[in-house]
Amino acid sequence: MFLSKTVSLYKKCKKAESNFVISFMKHFAYRILYSKNFILHHKVSVKGITNIETNDRLDIGMSYIGFMHKTHRTYLNIQGKLKLNGPYSIGRGCRFDIAEKAVMSIGKGGYINVNSTFIIMHGLTIGDYCVISWDCQFLDEDFHDIDYEGKTITPNEITIGNNVWIGCGVKIYKGSVVPDGCVIAANSIVRGVFTKQNTLIAGHPAKVIKEEINWK
Repeated sequence: MFLSKTVSLYKKCKKAESNFVISFMKHFAYRILYSKNFILHHKVSVKGITNIETNDRLDIGMSYIGFMHKTHRTYLNIQGKLKLNGPYSIGRGCRFDIAEKAVMSIGKGGYINVNSTFIIMHGLTIGDYCVISWDCQFLDEDFHDIDYEGKTITPNEITIGNNVWIGCGVKIYKGSVVPDGCVIAANSIVRGVFTKQNTLIAGHPAKVIKEEINWK
C-alpha cells in the first residue's frame, strides 16, 4: 500500500513538474504533524495550515497547465478558516489571503485553476461542483470608503451557488450573489445580487444576457 501510494505520488509530481523529494517530505510531514492529506507542489507555501479544515485530499499546485512554469509560486495565507467539503485542487500560482475572522467555504467537486486570487476579509461561500478558471479574482472588501448622498450599505460576503462556471479573468466583488447553474463569461466584472438560476452572465458591469442555459 505504501509503495503504491509513493509510486502514484512520484508520477503525479513528474507530470506536475514538482520536485518529488520536497513534495513527498511535505506530504509526510503534514500527515504526521497535522493529520492532513495534502499534496503540494514544491513551490507552494502555506501559512496557517491548521486553519484549513478538510477530511479529504487537497492538491495545491499539482495540476499541469501549459502556460505555467514549474518555478511559479503559490501562496496561501489562512488566518481565518478555509473549509473544504470534499477532495479539491487549487492551481499553481494562486494567492489566498483569508483574514482572521473570515471564512471561505468550498463545496464538493469542482476546482480552482491557476493564477487566481482570493482576498477574503469577511466571507466567501462556493457551492458544489463549481469550476473557477484562471486569472480570476475574488475580493469582498473595498478597503477605502467613499461617501455620497443616497449611499446604500450592502453585505460584504460573496456567495456562489452550485454548479457555477466562472470563466477566465472574471472579477467578483463584495456582496455579489451568483445562483445555481450560472455561467460567468470571461473577463466579466461582477458586483451585485443575481437571482435567476441557469443564466449566462457577462459584461462590465455584468448582467444577464441568456436565460435557461445548461453547461457541461
